[in-house]
Amino acid sequence: MSKLLPFFLEDVIEAGCDEAGRGCLAGPVFAAAVILPSDFECEELNDSKKLTEKIRYKLRPIIEEKALAWAVGVVSAEEIDQINILNASFLAMHRAVEKLGMEPEHLIIDGNRFKKYKEVPHDCVVKGDGKYLSIAAASVLAKTYRDDYMNEIDKQYPAYRWSKNKGYPTKDHRKAIEEFGPTEHHRKSFTLLDKQVKLNFEDE
Repeated sequence: MSKLLPFFLEDVIEAGCDEAGRGCLAGPVFAAAVILPSDFECEELNDSKKLTEKIRYKLRPIIEEKALAWAVGVVSAEEIDQINILNASFLAMHRAVEKLGMEPEHLIIDGNRFKKYKEVPHDCVVKGDGKYLSIAAASVLAKTYRDDYMNEIDKQYPAYRWSKNKGYPTKDHRKAIEEFGPTEHHRKSFTLLDKQVKLNFEDE
């Protein structure tokens, strides 16, 4: 049996929410919302960061098949620059919840902050993706769907190696930005390089 807990509150329709890509220099932030049945069990399910890529993709169809409802929300790099990454993370979760096929009565959010969605009560759970099944399931969906997206745009811009770094601030990613400049997929409000180089980009 999984070491993760099935519910924060029992006997309510509860959706777990998590995001992926918050700390990236490029690409959207993705979020997922998942409502699981009371009898859901999956021993391998855990915080997506603790799982291998192979296990994450193995679990995704299981989650999608067994969930009562699931959805993914996306906020673009351009929107992130307009409203900041924290608000973009909240918005991505709102968009995911809005797309669910059933109305949740309670939300559990990975992290310590959230902007209320309509009149649905919520609780924030620090490291919730390692504590509750529905948040862990949401973390797997958000991560794999975002990885799919980054793999796709990598074909357009292979120099940035997004299929490998997924937009995170790795050494090879920063080196490509320094050599080729930012693309339309980069978050211009982020510090892509050092402050002086960033200003040079903005002046071009």
